[in-house]
Amino acid sequence: MGSLLNFTAFFSILIVVFLCQQSSASDSSSSSTMHTNTWAVLVCTSRFWFNYRHMANTLSLYRTVKRLGIPDERIILMLADDMACNARNKYPAQVFNNENHRLNLYGDNVEVDYRGYEVTVENFMRVLTGRHETSVPRSKRLLSDEGSHILLYMTGHGGNEFLKFQDSEELQSHDLADAVKQMKEKKRFKELLIMVDTCQAATLFNQLQSTGVLAIGSSMKGENSYSHHLDPDVGVSVVDRFTFYTLAFFERFNIYDNASMSSLFRSYKPNLLMSTASYRTDLYQRWLDEVPVTNFFGSVMETIITDSPYVLPAKHLIDLKIQTSSEKSYNRRTLEDSGIQQELIIPKSADTQVSCPFSQIWNTETEWLVSYGLLLMLPLVAFASWLSP
Repeated sequence: MGSLLNFTAFFSILIVVFLCQQSSASDSSSSSTMHTNTWAVLVCTSRFWFNYRHMANTLSLYRTVKRLGIPDERIILMLADDMACNARNKYPAQVFNNENHRLNLYGDNVEVDYRGYEVTVENFMRVLTGRHETSVPRSKRLLSDEGSHILLYMTGHGGNEFLKFQDSEELQSHDLADAVKQMKEKKRFKELLIMVDTCQAATLFNQLQSTGVLAIGSSMKGENSYSHHLDPDVGVSVVDRFTFYTLAFFERFNIYDNASMSSLFRSYKPNLLMSTASYRTDLYQRWLDEVPVTNFFGSVMETIITDSPYVLPAKHLIDLKIQTSSEKSYNRRTLEDSGIQQELIIPKSADTQVSCPFSQIWNTETEWLVSYGLLLMLPLVAFASWLSP
C-alpha cells in the first residue's frame, strides 16, 4: 500500500511539472509572436477655442503616422473638432501648427472617428478594450490582435495621475492601467507605446503593470507642459513644445532610415521643452536602441530579393488551390502561405491521386497524442503494478 501512495505522489508531481511546462511554452509562444500590423489611437481630450493647440497637436501626429505608412483604417482619431469652423477662426476650415501657415492640417483626407461629445472616457475605454455595442461600425473599433504594435497618443490638460476630458470628466491613472491590463489579457497588442503631452504627464503611467508597454510623457510630477509659440493671426498658441519637437524629429526622418526609439527619446532636451520628458521602460523587454521608430509610428514591410525562386518546405504547403485549364493538358496549382505564392506545374494524371483521410487525421492529431499519450498510460501502469504480487 505504501508503494502505491509513493507512486501516486510521483504521478501528481509529474502532472504538475507537465502543466508548468505547457504554461511556459504558451508564454514563450505569445512573446515570440511576429509583428504583423501597426495601429494608432490619437486622442485630443480638449475643446473650446483657447485649446486650439491640442487639436493641432493631434492632427499633426495624424498627418505624420499617415505619411509614414499607417493607413486610415488603422487609425482611431478622437477630436472635439470645433476649431476649423469656429466663428473665431480667421481661416475657415483650416487648422495650422505653425505661424507661417504653409501646412493646413485640416485637409481633404482627415477621417475623424469620434468627434464632439463622443470624445468621452467611456468611449476611450471601449476603444482600448474592444467592449463596443453591436451598433458601433468597424471604422470606430480598434481591431488589433496579438501581433499588433499600437501607438496611443493623448494631449490635453492633466495633473497628478489624471487627464481631463473636455473639462467635464477625468481619466485616472488606474483607469488607464486597467484598460491596458484588459488589452494584454485579451491579446489585443504585442507592444504598446503610450505618449502623453500634458502637465505632469508621467504620473499617468504610475499604475501600469502590463508587460510590453513603453511610455513617455512630456513632463514629470510637479512640472507643466508648455506651448511652443503664438500665432498672432489666429490669436492663440498653435502647438505644444513636446509635440513640436516630436514633429521636428520626424520631419527630418526618412521612412527607410534606421532611427531607433532611443534616438527619439534623446531628442527631447529639457532646455527646449522647458520641462523634463519622462520615460517608463521597465515593462518593455527590448533595448530601445534595437527598436525602430517605425515599429509604432509607421508601417514598413521589408522586402528580400533572392536570385532564385524560394521553395517552400513541405510542411508549409498548407493551402492548395487547383485551377483547371481547358487549353493545356496540365493543371496549375497555387500554393499560398503567409502571402508567399509559388506555382507548380503538375501533370493532369496527378488529379487522380486522392490523399488518404487517415493520414490527414494522423498529421493533425500526432502532436496531441504525443503530449497526452504518456499521461493516459500512467494510470494503467499504476493499476497493473498494484495488482501484481
